[in-house]
Amino acid sequence: MATHRTDTLWAQAHLLTVIAQTGSFTKAAQRLEWSKAAVSQRLAELERAVGVTLVQRTTRSVRLTDAGQRLVDATAEAFAHIARSLGSVSDLAAQPRGLVRMTAPVALGRQQVAPTLDAFFRDHPAIRVELELSDRLANLAHEGFDLAVRHTSAPPDNHIAWKLCESRTLLVATAAYLRRRGTPAHPQELATHDCLAYLRSGPAQWLFERNDRPRAAREPERVSVAVQGPLRANNSEVLRDAVLSGLGIAQVPDFSAGAALRAGRLREVLPGWRPVGFFGDAIHAIRPWSPTTPRAVQLLVEHLRGQLAGGFTG
Repeated sequence: MATHRTDTLWAQAHLLTVIAQTGSFTKAAQRLEWSKAAVSQRLAELERAVGVTLVQRTTRSVRLTDAGQRLVDATAEAFAHIARSLGSVSDLAAQPRGLVRMTAPVALGRQQVAPTLDAFFRDHPAIRVELELSDRLANLAHEGFDLAVRHTSAPPDNHIAWKLCESRTLLVATAAYLRRRGTPAHPQELATHDCLAYLRSGPAQWLFERNDRPRAAREPERVSVAVQGPLRANNSEVLRDAVLSGLGIAQVPDFSAGAALRAGRLREVLPGWRPVGFFGDAIHAIRPWSPTTPRAVQLLVEHLRGQLAGGFTG
């Protein structure tokens, strides 16, 4: 190391943190807007300088060695501090600018987040957004995301959270299906219907809470029912479209079903009962905790809050 000035290796050391976050040379190159050849070259420079292997590569994966992980752990806070400092200086510009890396669930992102961004860019042309749609819960700090839009009842305590709007789960079917199979009057009757469940491990079990509980009751009446049907899927758009085709009854979040309900293409089933414990009851924007929030992130959160304030079924 004595033959190298450390200040010539800062970019290479930062590259190592990005490789650790993304787990991929390709994604690291995309994040840094470098070529894959440049990523390989700069990593090789860093490994020659420190005299040890920092990354183990196979045809399928990229993994840090113990030495590589030690270097990443030792420099992570310093690079985070630099990023915060650059953000605070950038916020002094008359026109807000910067890059916001955001993640959102596939259905929510496609239907409710992405369509609003054109208005955001018209108001803030110097801000850029990278939107990654995935139903996987990303580790925001580890993967370098500035913001996540999540459908949840309880945002993580170690994050900053902004509530964007309320959300509720709806039990829906088409009028044609209900004419053919009958309209359930109680949740237990769903056991004899074609129920299209969200794909999770184990049998499909739906839980309902009665909306109109008596005033004297301390706890709302709850009913759990095991359901089955021809389709299970891990995407609410797929379930909604299957319901629209007449395939059965499904629980879907209001942001997926709202437009079809307003258009009369779907009917709400068992309106006196509320599906509980499955999807979240609010949409939140969350970010890893930090002492300050970059102006670009603040503006994007304010934009989303304004766009989603009316909810999805009104």
